[in-house]
Amino acid sequence: MSTDFDVLVVGAGIQGAGAAEALAEAGYRVAILEQIGIAAATSSRSSKLIHGGLRYLESGQFHLVYECLRERRWLLMNKPQLVRMVPFYIPVYRHSRRSPWTVRLGLTLYALLAGVISGQSRFRSVPRREWEQLSGLVHEDLIAVYRYYDAQTDDAALTRNVVESAVARGAQLICPGSLVGAELTSQGMRVDYVADGQLNTLRARVLVNCSGPWVSNTNDRCAPQVPLPPLELVAGTHIELPISLGDKIFYVEAEDGRAIFVMPWQGRTLVGTTERSYRGDPRDVAPTLEEEQYLLQTVQRYFPQTRQLRGKDICDSWAGLRVLPQSKDTPFSRPRDTLICCDNSRRPRVLAVAGGKLTSYRATARKIVKTLRPTLDSAEPDQPGECTTASSPNRSEKENH
Repeated sequence: MSTDFDVLVVGAGIQGAGAAEALAEAGYRVAILEQIGIAAATSSRSSKLIHGGLRYLESGQFHLVYECLRERRWLLMNKPQLVRMVPFYIPVYRHSRRSPWTVRLGLTLYALLAGVISGQSRFRSVPRREWEQLSGLVHEDLIAVYRYYDAQTDDAALTRNVVESAVARGAQLICPGSLVGAELTSQGMRVDYVADGQLNTLRARVLVNCSGPWVSNTNDRCAPQVPLPPLELVAGTHIELPISLGDKIFYVEAEDGRAIFVMPWQGRTLVGTTERSYRGDPRDVAPTLEEEQYLLQTVQRYFPQTRQLRGKDICDSWAGLRVLPQSKDTPFSRPRDTLICCDNSRRPRVLAVAGGKLTSYRATARKIVKTLRPTLDSAEPDQPGECTTASSPNRSEKENH
């Protein structure tokens, strides 16, 4: 019996969407199985940014920053209706943990990694005479302000756009559809799932687990299972305030030194994000009162016009979940590289994606395609196999765009 699809992608967040698009573009028969809706979880609860991650330079994640900046350039050129450059402002105060010299050094390295090919890749110090134009920013003890450029997007709209692109290339979307189980047989992966209240079965040569915070749950339903490293769910909260601070995005320090974004969003002000360990059903994640107060106090520290606001004035708030490797380090300082693990390093049948950045979804998708080619392009018959190893594609390898 021939298989129905070459690849089944589980999950229609940005990582699953990108994988499906890249695999369909490569000529493979692809299906996407999504249990709730496109971008229903983390991919609609991000900071809405397409950026390199300036703060990742502090923890030495230079390759990640370079990769994201390279992807930012492509998205700006190819999806201008969804991704646009905007100015970011970093105020430095006498009490700031990062000195003007430190900020300038970070911005210099950021510009070099981006490739100084236009004025938008560069940064500048904002002269004191222009400080009055900074949305009411507190001037007391302010010693420097830097402006640089990064990009903003609608994360959910971008994810929908990528899914639509995958479908246009022949991918089939099954939504809502919930995975019951998947097993490798002599005829490929037999996948049982529920859709429209009915139990259905399809066959695929490979299953790609891009189910985000459900990655471990999905893995438990697969045979063979992928040997995932110990993972942790980390919740990040954003709040929306019923006030506009203009068209500028600010990158400020909270009292504990965390970097917080304060940005315009749909006529309001979006503030985020926090990081805390989360245990429980991913569907139940929600902001805590402490997180909301932490974010509100941070924005009030820098913008006096927000100080009349109270917790009850918050228009909206939401929490998303990141998947990070377990570590004794704080979530703020942990590596953010995408983990790509598979059941067999030579001809993988089940592949799992843990973590990943909105900005670098295409880079992740290229690695997935490269990892699966030995299986998908093989003329050998499918054989049941056991879980043998985990692998992550070599990050140092050059990839074509």
